Amino acid sequence: MSNNKSYSYVSVQNTSAIEFSNIPMLSYEVFTEQVLAYFNAKDEIHCLQYFAIPKDKGFQFIIILANDATHEILLFGHEIQALNTKLESLTQHINAFHIFEREIHENFNITFLNHPWLKPVRFSENRADKSKKISNYPFYKIEGDELHEVSVGPIHAGIIEPGHFRFLCHGEMVKHLEIQLGWQHRGIESLIITKNKWLQRSILAESITGDSTIAHSLAFTNTIESLAEIKLDDNLILERSIALELERIAIHTGDLSGMNTDVAYQLGSAVFGALRTPIINFTQRWCGNRFGKGLIRLGGTNYPLNNDLKIDLATVLIEFEKKFKEMAEKMFNLPSVIKRFDGIGAVSTTKLKMLGVVGMVAKAGGISRDIRKSHPFLAYQNLNFEHVQFEHGDVMSRGLVRYHEVLQSISLIKELIKLHKNEEEFQKPLYQLNLKSNKFCTSAVEGWRGEIVHTAITDEKGNLKQYKIKDPSMHNWKALELSLRNLEISDFPINNKSYDLSYSGHDL
Repeated sequence: MSNNKSYSYVSVQNTSAIEFSNIPMLSYEVFTEQVLAYFNAKDEIHCLQYFAIPKDKGFQFIIILANDATHEILLFGHEIQALNTKLESLTQHINAFHIFEREIHENFNITFLNHPWLKPVRFSENRADKSKKISNYPFYKIEGDELHEVSVGPIHAGIIEPGHFRFLCHGEMVKHLEIQLGWQHRGIESLIITKNKWLQRSILAESITGDSTIAHSLAFTNTIESLAEIKLDDNLILERSIALELERIAIHTGDLSGMNTDVAYQLGSAVFGALRTPIINFTQRWCGNRFGKGLIRLGGTNYPLNNDLKIDLATVLIEFEKKFKEMAEKMFNLPSVIKRFDGIGAVSTTKLKMLGVVGMVAKAGGISRDIRKSHPFLAYQNLNFEHVQFEHGDVMSRGLVRYHEVLQSISLIKELIKLHKNEEEFQKPLYQLNLKSNKFCTSAVEGWRGEIVHTAITDEKGNLKQYKIKDPSMHNWKALELSLRNLEISDFPINNKSYDLSYSGHDL
């Protein structure tokens, strides 16, 4: 255990398992003071997770803070002994905590005093107060004879997941956007605990959100393998890192296609859409599924990256890179695209920091935040690269992040392939695992959207007793709301696509 003046915490590295009893439990007064001291003193501190666990007649709270400068993860917590306890909100001091406290309030009906808006996160079936329903939800109102509401969803014209968007407009100008999700809450966290076969749990993890199959699977396997003290060979580590970068290339390329569609640039839409295909087709040749389902398994793999696949991948990337760069240069220098991208949907760095945004949205808004660099995992511990970053927080910056990250991912994959050895023997998946008892582990993975965080706690018998998941969309939906203020409602499609947030990753 470490001490910082009068404060206590335990410091760990990403994916390291520790004794749960080593996490210090503080009084709420000291807990709050300590959190505020960290955030006020250091810009590089941000919160990975903050959640409650039922304990006896009360709750135990765990906070997981990331120090992006020192690569440390700081753990500490507090307890309450009664169900009706009211706590002073952290959000009134640090706005980024709004989503964590809202989720705790929804799940357990714990009141946070002076929270600016304890609105539900997802109206989950296991919410504490069943009287609160979407049918009687008090959406935000602005009174005025010249104002009107535009409601979109939850069922949309396209084949997308359900979500409700309520625009308050003055003519065509959006004054406020409120997004309400939670329409298909699946109970993933509780299912991972209650299912008793590890293959079932692996399939659940890779199904959290389909466009981040690899990233969520890696967060899950990293966590469980650490709790089971499983060591991976070098080739498997390299293969998992390659798979993660391939996922980044495929989704970023598809999103560039979608962004071109939303500004009616048909050539860019068609070319980027076509370019995505050879990437996901390679993933299908590798493991039988275009999105990588079945590729990541606990303790090993059924689909080693053999020499033929490596040669195939190298060829695919050479052909892809040339066409991708050519199309991207045309797109980002075309006046009609620039007019629809540049300055549209801008959110200031100050506001993005207040919201605690992560991943692509942070990197597009001048915030240095990439788990591959700040808390390296898998092969990233031995790779030397600088993460992509732009400053303006607008549609153009979000598009440029995608463009440059695709090129960077290609470079990283080439480097990883060089390190990969041609070996006939490989680690096979493990379907019978014994986790260490009374342990705690958190794993953060930089998916294409941003940081994905999985946390697990075991009981005295080594069974999972708590499993907590955070998709980057949890932080970034609020930024999408702000990006529409004082824009015409017709700017919503391109703003929405430039974020490409996950409904299912949020709803769980």
